[in-house]
Amino acid sequence: MMVDEVDPRAIEEIVRRVMDRLVREEPPTDPNRKAVRIGVSVRHLHLCQEHVEILFGQGYHLEPRNELYQKGEYASTSVVTLVGPRMRCMDQVRVLGPTRDQSQVEVSRTDAIFLGIDPPVRPSGNHEGTGGIIVVGPVGVIHLKRGVIRANRHIHIHTSDAQRWGLKDNDTVRVRIANVHKSTILEGVQVRVRDSFRAEMHVDTDDANACSVSTGDFAEILD
Repeated sequence: MMVDEVDPRAIEEIVRRVMDRLVREEPPTDPNRKAVRIGVSVRHLHLCQEHVEILFGQGYHLEPRNELYQKGEYASTSVVTLVGPRMRCMDQVRVLGPTRDQSQVEVSRTDAIFLGIDPPVRPSGNHEGTGGIIVVGPVGVIHLKRGVIRANRHIHIHTSDAQRWGLKDNDTVRVRIANVHKSTILEGVQVRVRDSFRAEMHVDTDDANACSVSTGDFAEILD
């Protein structure tokens, strides 16, 4: 059996990409640098228990599929369909747990254009001036009147890290994302401080694509 000869240039390109990935994923070791892990937030939603039971059945409880980086948070086994005003549907949208007091849908700008909606950029939980959407589950449907947002860029930081870096809850900072493809500085990034948090910056898929980063890469807080 004849095997086609592999182009050496193709091998070099594969090696370059793998090595580049390894370099970008290595966390900074300088203790004076305010390095945070990047978490890319794909479209998802949070639900209150009432809406969980409407969508999935009475007495239904979310079950973890996999744990997320922040302690106590997880991607559940449950998915729904989002339906925009033009009847465009977005399937297999993951429900994150645990349940919350208010239901909230988080999408990127690209997602919003597809769905035919124009959600504002908001911190999680801030639903003032937000619109709604239809959410379809395997058992029922809810017409969410409000709570659809494009999540703002934000950083989860443990209290001890915040003290060490001179930051406090709700500060806004600049963050540098440096890699061989695109070096970017993001401004107005919200700081969230809590004893249970691990240092991680959340960006949506549009920001991640623009900055050429993936979950597990690292960024640096500048000020």
